[in-house]
Amino acid sequence: MKNVVIIGGGAAGLMAAVTSADNGNNVTLIEKNARVGRKLMITGKGRCNVCNNCDIDTLINNIPKNAKFLYSAFSMFSPQQLMEFFESRKVPLKTERGNRVFPVSDKAVDIVDALYNAVIKSGAKIITSTAEKLITSENKVIGVKLQNGDILPADSVIIATGGMSYHLTGSTGDGYKMASELGHTVTELKPSLVPITIHEGFCTHLSGLSLKNVTLNVFEVGKKKPLFSELGEMLFTHFGISGPLVLSASSHIRYMGKKQYIAFIDLKPALSKEQLDNRILRDFSEEQNKNFANSLDRLLPKSLIPVIVKLSNIPSDLKVNQITKEQRLKLIDIIKALPLHITGFRPIDEAIITSGGISVKEIDPKTMESKLVSGLYFAGEIIDVDAYTGGFNLQIAFSTGFAAGTNA
Repeated sequence: MKNVVIIGGGAAGLMAAVTSADNGNNVTLIEKNARVGRKLMITGKGRCNVCNNCDIDTLINNIPKNAKFLYSAFSMFSPQQLMEFFESRKVPLKTERGNRVFPVSDKAVDIVDALYNAVIKSGAKIITSTAEKLITSENKVIGVKLQNGDILPADSVIIATGGMSYHLTGSTGDGYKMASELGHTVTELKPSLVPITIHEGFCTHLSGLSLKNVTLNVFEVGKKKPLFSELGEMLFTHFGISGPLVLSASSHIRYMGKKQYIAFIDLKPALSKEQLDNRILRDFSEEQNKNFANSLDRLLPKSLIPVIVKLSNIPSDLKVNQITKEQRLKLIDIIKALPLHITGFRPIDEAIITSGGISVKEIDPKTMESKLVSGLYFAGEIIDVDAYTGGFNLQIAFSTGFAAGTNA
């Protein structure tokens, strides 16, 4: 019986613990928080988007960096196998828009409880402590030193400590330090699935305004084809924009700082420009003597009207019956493509996912074992792979956790 020590009690670590213990190993999971699965509890707005109900090719297509590295892990443990894992443990699941999978209860705690109970049932031990250092001999892992000085002997160690995002959940970069001390390369760490900062000052005045059923289009400056275009929900903040659409868009912006990006919001995606023109003409005809600034109440959110009026360059006190066709078409252009110049991302601590991590060149994709240190394995967000939103990142965590747990 091997002694397997797992550092980190998130999605990857919990799956690794269950899998390794079920394979007959003596498993100890180290978690610094009083409760496991802290980050899982807040994913999907507390509903937990467990995975995406799709095939392996679709998974790969939703991972912009080092996707091929994950083929073996996904083949070992697919979305369908993950869904069966939870449903066999009395957590019924449902598939929603975009093939996103959630617990029927809409409660992330059901996912965390199922994983915790599976770990306990498997015979694995969970200890509340902080791992400080890996102990090696002749380039092989032989133990883990805890913060209190205790040493846990180990034949294999799985590092599943997560990334640098959401420090409050325990993701503080400990795993990167331990791995780099043993010679592993940590690629540049950047935020992904993160709010975006915007140049336009009007965002501050719109702070708190939520937009539903709008389309967000993001372009690299100079390119005609959008790198992101999606219908959904977003939010203005004091620094720029956030919300589901924006977090999704951020993971498509891979070269922030090196290239320039601009976003456009289509405030009325259900209407063509011609339909929108007819709608505006109808509104104008009903109140011909109204000032332009007071004529858009039925069309737009109240706080957004002064912004649109200013950007249209139509005098706010001009009577609507005096507005020319040219002015009206300019107004339509603004409503269909409200421009926002992107200046950057919010800090990595506000990101859902960390982009970057342990170089995949130094990890065996079939086993998740280090190519540099025998008996050392990696699972989850600590590896240099990250995906778009839709359950793909959790699938990476569960699949790599399963692979590491099977092989450790």
